Amino acid sequence: MEVVEINDTVRIPLGELEFRFARSGGPGGQNVNKVSSRVELRFNVKNSPSLTADQRRKLVSRLRTKIDTKGVLHLVSQESRSQWKNRERALEKFIALMRLALRPEQKRIPTKPSSQASATRVEEKKIHATKKRLRQSVRSVEE
Repeated sequence: MEVVEINDTVRIPLGELEFRFARSGGPGGQNVNKVSSRVELRFNVKNSPSLTADQRRKLVSRLRTKIDTKGVLHLVSQESRSQWKNRERALEKFIALMRLALRPEQKRIPTKPSSQASATRVEEKKIHATKKRLRQSVRSVEE
C-alpha cells in the first residue's frame, strides 16, 4: 500500500484519498467531450485515522474555505489534458497544502515603534488637527 508523506509525523495512505474524474473545460481538441481529465481529490479530514486531534483542529481551522460541512477537503486540478498528469498535480497540491497548514505557528515577538515613527505620527496628528481647526467657522469678536 502506498503512502503519501506530508512531513516527519504525518503519513496518509493513498486509500484515504478519493479521486473523482469529470470532463474538463478548456481546450482539448477531439477528446474534449470524451475524456474525463478533470481530477477532484477528496480527503476526509474529520474522520481520518492518520491524523491526531490537534492536527485535525489545525487543518479544519486553516483550510476552512476548502473543507465542506462534512469535513471533507476538496482539491481540483484540470490544467492538463491528461488525466494522469492532473491526478499527479492534485496530489502535489494536496501535499503542499497539508504541509503549509500543519506548519507550527510562529510566535509573534512584540516590538515597539521606533522613536522616528512616533514623532512622525505626532507630527501628522498636529497637521490634521490644524487642518480641521481651519475648516471651522469664524466666530465674531462681539460674542
